Amino acid sequence: MSNAAPRPLDGITVVSFEHAIAAPFCTRQLADMGARVIKVERPGVGDFARNYDERVRGLSSHFVWTNRSKESLTLDLKHPAAQDVLQRLLSQADVLVQNLAPGAAARQGLSFDALHAAHPRLIVCDISGYGEGGPYQDKKAYDLLIQSESGFVSVTGSPDEPAKAGCSISDIAAGMYAYSGILNALLLRGRTGMGSRIDVSMLESMVEWMGFPMYYAFDGAPPPVRAGAAHATIYPYGPFPVGGGKTIMLGLQNEREWQVFCDKILNQPELAGDERFSSNSRRTVNREALRAIIVEIFAGMSLSEVTGKLEAAHIANASVNDMAGVWSHPQLRARDRWRDIGSAKGALPALLPPASNNAFEPRMDAIPDIGQHTDAVLASLGFDADQVSRLHAEGAV
Repeated sequence: MSNAAPRPLDGITVVSFEHAIAAPFCTRQLADMGARVIKVERPGVGDFARNYDERVRGLSSHFVWTNRSKESLTLDLKHPAAQDVLQRLLSQADVLVQNLAPGAAARQGLSFDALHAAHPRLIVCDISGYGEGGPYQDKKAYDLLIQSESGFVSVTGSPDEPAKAGCSISDIAAGMYAYSGILNALLLRGRTGMGSRIDVSMLESMVEWMGFPMYYAFDGAPPPVRAGAAHATIYPYGPFPVGGGKTIMLGLQNEREWQVFCDKILNQPELAGDERFSSNSRRTVNREALRAIIVEIFAGMSLSEVTGKLEAAHIANASVNDMAGVWSHPQLRARDRWRDIGSAKGALPALLPPASNNAFEPRMDAIPDIGQHTDAVLASLGFDADQVSRLHAEGAV
């Protein structure tokens, strides 16, 4: 496969007024597929996610994750001289993405309604915590708050204490719905010739993901119990200790697997017919009794022995990896999923996007410094060297 093979979003220009995670995660997917993404940042400050931490050779872990392959343009939208830059940007853009504070984009004249007449082909994607309209429209929203508001935290954690997810799932959910929404809007524009507006709510993105526990608790029924790393309603499905202080993640999905597990792994075939464990619902209700049996048997075997038996019996299982284990995962290495990308701190490893396509290589370019591409972007918009110098001197860029 040639790196010169065309990518699906080659020729598409995205202008993004973004910060934190949801919008940057969305636009990084667009950049991966070949789009030119111009990230507009405040002069001297930039996206505040740049300063969350310094864990990647002095760079922020969140920023490195969500901002490769973009161009950084610094622009003070409140400066009068910035308006000429903005209008030239929009005249060349196919997509505008923003996740500014509620109402901020509209106050800057960046709403779909304000832009559509002058830029009829422009697609505008607004990402917010709660969406436009309703009593929560202007409420501030961050990932953890949406995890809580959507009910996710209520079904996650241990019986004694709820817990959040260990990564920014509300931002990721909203970012991916924004990404797919933009792809849909580009397809629609190809048929109608007109841009459209996409309104992405972090709350609605997460509530969509909460479909199973919501329906499980339908019509006032009790919700799934908080079961730690185990499954709330399928058993045995979760972590179990084995000899040597190790842990294995076990997953049984059906009655055939349960019978094989009793016969080949536990060496107690009669257990499959035990009235306490003869269906998934019964095993879930009597999980503590079943867990005690499994833990006692597993205690006499090493992790490799348990894994070997499970693999031979075709019973699903997994390692409980930490981050170091994931960085060195043999499957990712065998499938050649890592690439080096540039940064101000040198080459950094980055995972290729999922959903590989045999027709093209995804774009895997550098992470931008604040304002690194300002002069080049301005030149591409038709500003000459004197005009660029003046914009810098006036603090507009």
